[in-house]
Amino acid sequence: MSGDGRESEGGEEEVRGARRIPGPRGAADDLDLESVPLPPLPPPGSAAPAGSVPEQSVPEPPEAPEALMTSVPDLPHRVLKALLGAWALSACSAEETAAVEEHVTSCAPCADEALRLRDAVGLLHTDGSLDLDPTLRSRVMDGCLGRRPARIPVPEWAAPYDAETARLDALLRDIGDSEWHAPVRLRWFEEEREVSRRTTVAGVIGHLMAVDGLLSAALGLDDPLGGGEAPLDPTERTERYWSSTHRPPTRAVREPWRAQSHELIRTASFAGRNVAEASVSYGAFALPLQDAALDRAFECWVHGGDIADAVDYPYEAPSAAHLHRMIDLAARLLPAAIAGRRRSGLAGPAKDLVTAGAPGRSVHLEIEGHGGGDWYIALDSSAALGSPERAVAQVALDGVEFCRLAAGHISPVEAAAGQEGDREAIRDVLFAAASLSRL
Repeated sequence: MSGDGRESEGGEEEVRGARRIPGPRGAADDLDLESVPLPPLPPPGSAAPAGSVPEQSVPEPPEAPEALMTSVPDLPHRVLKALLGAWALSACSAEETAAVEEHVTSCAPCADEALRLRDAVGLLHTDGSLDLDPTLRSRVMDGCLGRRPARIPVPEWAAPYDAETARLDALLRDIGDSEWHAPVRLRWFEEEREVSRRTTVAGVIGHLMAVDGLLSAALGLDDPLGGGEAPLDPTERTERYWSSTHRPPTRAVREPWRAQSHELIRTASFAGRNVAEASVSYGAFALPLQDAALDRAFECWVHGGDIADAVDYPYEAPSAAHLHRMIDLAARLLPAAIAGRRRSGLAGPAKDLVTAGAPGRSVHLEIEGHGGGDWYIALDSSAALGSPERAVAQVALDGVEFCRLAAGHISPVEAAAGQEGDREAIRDVLFAAASLSRL
């Protein structure tokens, strides 16, 4: 524009010669249809007048199917083999895809490779979980032992400890250096209340190693606390280990714990059958080695879950067979736990004492789901025999929930899924199960 606000003459000429932009077209509803002339209609039975019906073009016939087929290029074997990866990812052109698919019908090595690559592509989908199946190790071991049985197999009673230490070791292998210092809160019950202790992932592994040292001493192996005057009580052993380390434990604790668990399993395998009955002292009580190994497998699983919660790691329950054996151990310990609480004034009085080995008043403990079964817990004496004929109550729990109760991770009040019968007897059994927990 010029200084006085008017366009220059050249600009006016350009505007005059420019094509005008047409205005908006009216909508169909705005037309006056009565003013639009209609084409004349032919009389009935006569042909339509010329120009009244627009001429229709005849469509051309479709191209022959042979012309639409993709031509298959003649490619050498080495080129087709190099294309297998792209073919598995659906990244080949139509001609290359046709050539590869024709080639694998006549070349067995390339066909096998194509199947392997196509299966591997399935793992690349982000919707699926890349975490290993927790049963993978046991299936691989079963397959290997099926082909070549072990010359000296792991004893059946040590199998749960072997499996749970291996699962926990796999978790520890996957976490980073910083996660070894992640806070973990250990929980258990003392008398009628829940207590807890805060530590780290490395501190939990040190705790497991210190208590596993009781089994090492029973088998004649080195105690990680040095033996001699090392305490037998699990809590005292843990406190001794934690106080003896001048710095907070780091991931360096994994290797000695791992070596200790391997040595325990190896020594038990070479020791023969009689070693299963060797006594392992916990200070206030003792267990046969086979039950002590089951107890350590249970604690390894429970604390593995504590670590997994702290680092946000998926962690499944043990196999049904191993979980059943852990529940069975807890059920066998319940009569003595009830008797101990009764001596402390925390359980109801005995109502019907019987001779040792005779059927006594019992609670039917029904464990449902994973690793479930039925147990009858003697109420009045640890020497009495639990009996379905003398059951005065029934309590039903899920298998994993019962283990969480025995580990002190849930309270007795919120544990039972179903209760029927003598309320005092049910309370004694549930609180005795919680009293089995410890640091």
